[in-house]
Amino acid sequence: MQIIDISKDITACELYPGDPEVRLEVAGSIPAGDSCNLSAIYTGLHNGTHADAPLHFIDGADSIDKADLSVFIGECHVIDVPEGPVTGEYVNKHFPADAKRILVRSNGKAWFLESAAEEIAFSGVKLLGTDALSVGTHGNQTGPHVALLRENVAILENLELRHVKPGKYFLLAQPLKIGGAEAAPVRAVLLADFVFWSGSKA
Repeated sequence: MQIIDISKDITACELYPGDPEVRLEVAGSIPAGDSCNLSAIYTGLHNGTHADAPLHFIDGADSIDKADLSVFIGECHVIDVPEGPVTGEYVNKHFPADAKRILVRSNGKAWFLESAAEEIAFSGVKLLGTDALSVGTHGNQTGPHVALLRENVAILENLELRHVKPGKYFLLAQPLKIGGAEAAPVRAVLLADFVFWSGSKA
């Protein structure tokens, strides 16, 4: 079994413009005479690899603690997409028709137009992941997010996919349980060459 870590270091990765800076603070230190090492972290919930809940863009919608965890576990397709805007026409022509979970690799430089998000949502996809900071782009965040989240399509953002070849994998990417929050950090991994999921349509 090969385990591929597709998560970014929350303390070292690029931040979305305007998001809060990450602070990792020492609360206890063995060299300082404490009985153990103890740390505290302050971070925005959209820093690093994370999952968005419908609440992120839809007021009154479900928070991340209500997410269906089964959506974040199962067979997925990793595909390459060109840099720049992804259109609905591109999705219709190039996205795998039978995929329930799709992770897109673009060196972090692709984003989805609302038409693309709508095409994905109505095609039966349950989870969309991207190696970009967001599925949208500056000035065009609401449309693609709402198109996905109102149809309960789970969103993973800021994945590390540079060393992942396109193909089928088994995804494990459960978000942390944070009551009432609109997002949560994720430690996402892919399993390759693992026999139990071979041929599964889950």
